[in-house]
Amino acid sequence: MDESPHPFTDHVTKKTRRSVSTYLWLAGGAFTLLTAGFLVWAGFRQQAQILQRSRVGAEEARSQLMKARAESSELKTQLAESRARVAELENEKEMAAQMHRSLEEEMRSELESKDVTISQLQGRLTVNILDRVLFDSGEAVLKPDGETVLRKVAAILTQHPTLNIQVIGHTDNVPIRAGARSRFASNWELSTARALAAVRFLTETAGVDPHRVGAVGYGEFRPLADNATPEGRARNRRIAITVLPPELAAADAAPAATNAPAASP
Repeated sequence: MDESPHPFTDHVTKKTRRSVSTYLWLAGGAFTLLTAGFLVWAGFRQQAQILQRSRVGAEEARSQLMKARAESSELKTQLAESRARVAELENEKEMAAQMHRSLEEEMRSELESKDVTISQLQGRLTVNILDRVLFDSGEAVLKPDGETVLRKVAAILTQHPTLNIQVIGHTDNVPIRAGARSRFASNWELSTARALAAVRFLTETAGVDPHRVGAVGYGEFRPLADNATPEGRARNRRIAITVLPPELAAADAAPAATNAPAASP
């Protein structure tokens, strides 16, 4: 049997080898455990990140849902308000139409005659009064019969204080006679003077609010009939009192004056 040339050191070497082998095994095991632990930790971390993202996504979805519900509720409120406003406007429109019909019926009952006619055109109710009732030929001073008619008109209009009125003077195409040209240079001036005379009587004597009334003269240029005949000319010489519909009255309304002092420079 062969003997080791180093009998005294062989057992140390073998022991050392066994120790190194053991250390290596232990190190490998520890590395394996560390690797496994890291993988487990990484897996938990990934799961936690996924869970966190899921929670964030759920919160965002919940927030979007709450926002959508709030917007839906707001839209429903706005829709309800719009429907209520539409119903209110329709009710106001119906009330205005009813008032207009009532006014027309009242005017026809109280005023309509061979010299006073009532017409309805594009929402405008107009009382046409022939000049022979109101004025002498070529004049702009109201006659007693004209004042009587205008008092009746005023009595009706004062019962409807929200309606505005326009008084319009019209003539035929016969030129102003020579003796009257110092007062009325043309039919423009005559028609305007007659409209103003009617307005002054309505507001200063018959109690109509002057803020509701306007005057204009159209002379011979808005005829109702043919000026070639006496009958046509008689129809054209008239005062028209027109009740303006609310939308036109609002558009024509002047802004309210203020008494505030002007700012100093």
